[in-house]
Amino acid sequence: MKILLLNTSEKTGGAAIACHRLMRALSTSGVETKMLVRDRQTDNPSVYTINTSNFRKIVNKWRFLWERFVIFVCNHFSKKNLFSVSIANTGTNISKHPLVKEADIIHLHWINQGFLSIEDIVKLTHLNKPIVWTMHDQWPYTGLCHYVGDCDSFVNHCSECPQMNQGSIKDKAYKIFTKKKNIFAQNNITLVGCSKWISNQASKSSLLGKTNITSIPNPIDLTLYQPTKSSDSRKLFRLPDSKRLILYGACKATDKRKGVDFLISACKQLSNDPILSKLTIVVFGAQSEELSKLINIPVINVGYINGAEQMVQLYNAVDIFLIPSLEDNLPNTIMEAMACGTPCVGFNTGGIPEMIDHKTNGYVAHYKDADDLANGIRWVLEDADYAQLSQNARKKVEENYSEAIVAERYKNLYQQLLS
Repeated sequence: MKILLLNTSEKTGGAAIACHRLMRALSTSGVETKMLVRDRQTDNPSVYTINTSNFRKIVNKWRFLWERFVIFVCNHFSKKNLFSVSIANTGTNISKHPLVKEADIIHLHWINQGFLSIEDIVKLTHLNKPIVWTMHDQWPYTGLCHYVGDCDSFVNHCSECPQMNQGSIKDKAYKIFTKKKNIFAQNNITLVGCSKWISNQASKSSLLGKTNITSIPNPIDLTLYQPTKSSDSRKLFRLPDSKRLILYGACKATDKRKGVDFLISACKQLSNDPILSKLTIVVFGAQSEELSKLINIPVINVGYINGAEQMVQLYNAVDIFLIPSLEDNLPNTIMEAMACGTPCVGFNTGGIPEMIDHKTNGYVAHYKDADDLANGIRWVLEDADYAQLSQNARKKVEENYSEAIVAERYKNLYQQLLS
């Protein structure tokens, strides 16, 4: 059984990390697995790139820019939500690529931003090979957007996407929704949701018809992500031993979808609480310095974290991982923190409550309730049996997200599709 995983990037972004981890998990379990990407960032011999020359690299860069430019024009020359939507109007035809030809199953992950166009996906369906598509966001079953927010147009037929300026030059959402609907009518694509939430949402979309939808989580390497001595980790980042540390971060720390406004509000709720004097917020990611100006609790910026090993140390250095995301699938960060024995606090949205068991291994706050988010911080640090929370967090990951467990579930799916 030969599996080919497709993703825009090898390592950049949550989907890329999850895809790379799946390749490792499958390979370890004895499945011949390779990964084909546009942007290759390591010398892993199992990862191949379509950028086989400087010329191809330049062409593919222009494909990325062309897609964004068309969105910009259709949006009346506004940068509003420029990266919240994708139109997949350009990409690379890989249907004749040697790796595609030799594969028994083609497994798509996140293929946006100029890697594969809708027409390129159609060509893959014409190969009459089973196709698995892991949904790292909602784009596979919407017209344009990666996350729908409060919109439910995808249930019937997307049109006039609210994430674009109204009265856009062309109703891209309607046209692309129709194109995708025709793709899934081929009926040789199986969709996999990383969370039960995204699978349930997908099942509501008229785009998918009778498409088979299942749920399999992302895997994690538990030999890498594991508890270590907190004091040693704090020394590495020069973090104070006397403080209770709350970790927050994202690719863009001030991203509204990541709930930055609710983080700020929750910190204000703690202003008059005796616990305030004990707290420090540790922030990682871009624009973390800007965020520190908006929070009334002491902030330590650690910036970008280079490599998984450093990230493991950071999870072990803190007392809580706070994730106030307003929309999220199955965040790798929660899985990583819990694997290190760090309890998490997040909103009841997306796949987050599937990972955090309320008051068992963390705290699930009422959606968009900054007061309850603050309550979660207090409860974990002041009221809970912290040692038990930490043990429960690690146990949850061991029992649900280990490489061996996830690989076995994918192997069973692949075998069913090939039988």
